[in-house]
Amino acid sequence: MDNPVEEIGEDYSDAVLPGQHWEKRSFTDCDFTEADLRELVTTGCTFTRCDFTRTDLGESKHHATAFRQCTFDRTVLTRSSFDSCSLMGSNFVDCVLRPITFTEVDFTLASFMKAPLYDLKLGGQRFRETNLSEADLRNTDLGEADLMGARLLDAKLEGANLRGAKLDANGLRQAKLAGALIDVDQAIAFAAAYGLVVG
Repeated sequence: MDNPVEEIGEDYSDAVLPGQHWEKRSFTDCDFTEADLRELVTTGCTFTRCDFTRTDLGESKHHATAFRQCTFDRTVLTRSSFDSCSLMGSNFVDCVLRPITFTEVDFTLASFMKAPLYDLKLGGQRFRETNLSEADLRNTDLGEADLMGARLLDAKLEGANLRGAKLDANGLRQAKLAGALIDVDQAIAFAAAYGLVVG
């Protein structure tokens, strides 16, 4: 099978392309600013350093697609879904996210600072070195998630399920954990993070 043609530096700004189906397409440094991509379906696509500022991706569906170092600024993602995708290094700022579905997504090095991520099912997913500072994660399921190195400064985790999640001491100290559900090992790690001795 032929390799997909890579589109580099293409200008899709203001494009009106609702209901598109894209498979195994590759985009690098492309501009999707203010494009209408509602109900877009992608499978096995790759977007690298693409700009989705004010793009409408409402009700879009993405499977095995990678968004690497992309910009999502005031992007509409309402009722969108990401399954087996990578958002590595992408930046989400003031986006309309809810409702949204993430399944088996790699969020490594992504930024969701101040993002409304409450009441979501994010268990078992990868958040290595993800910026979740001031994010609202109340009542979110993060069980078995990998949060090593994640920035959790003032992240709201009240009522969140953290049982089995991987957390480092810095994350434990930074987050607002009152009311979060944790397991015994995490309770011991939390005590150690604050210099307590469990006897």
